[in-house]
Amino acid sequence: MPRTTGDAPFERVVLIGPMAGGKTVIGRYLASQMGWAFLDTDHMIEAELGTDIPTIFSIEGETGFRRHEHTILARAVNHTRTVIATGGGTVLLPENRTLLTLRSRVVLVLVDPDRQLERTRFQSKRPVLESGDHDAILRQLWLERRILYHALADLILDSSRGHPRTLAASLLPYLQNGIQP
Repeated sequence: MPRTTGDAPFERVVLIGPMAGGKTVIGRYLASQMGWAFLDTDHMIEAELGTDIPTIFSIEGETGFRRHEHTILARAVNHTRTVIATGGGTVLLPENRTLLTLRSRVVLVLVDPDRQLERTRFQSKRPVLESGDHDAILRQLWLERRILYHALADLILDSSRGHPRTLAASLLPYLQNGIQP
């Protein structure tokens, strides 16, 4: 059940959800359609540290990565009129959950498990998948995170229901008028 925010004003839209769900591409389209800026926290982390996420994981582990992710998220939510795409595990830290909802509309971008598996099968930039069976890991991550995703969400968007541009456009009436897509 999505959280209720009533008519509270918001300054940004934050996209959360499982990896490979389409948050970045949908977020770019949404920002363009709204005339807002776009930020991707994973890209911000890589730019800040000058290396890719797998390297950060290999040197600092997941704990070190999550520390950097929190710092970047805290910086990102200072921006207004911005759409922010987050990493799949951003919701894990309680302090991030507070930041994600701060004067924001939170959109949970869901992905069909088969499509998610297909999208991640040959990707090398997903460190949490390196330890074994991708399908089993993705299902376990969903089980561990789904309650957090749903508790934070103002709106749920199924990314398997159309082209990212169309999906982004379907969010506009909700964001402008509070109407569910």
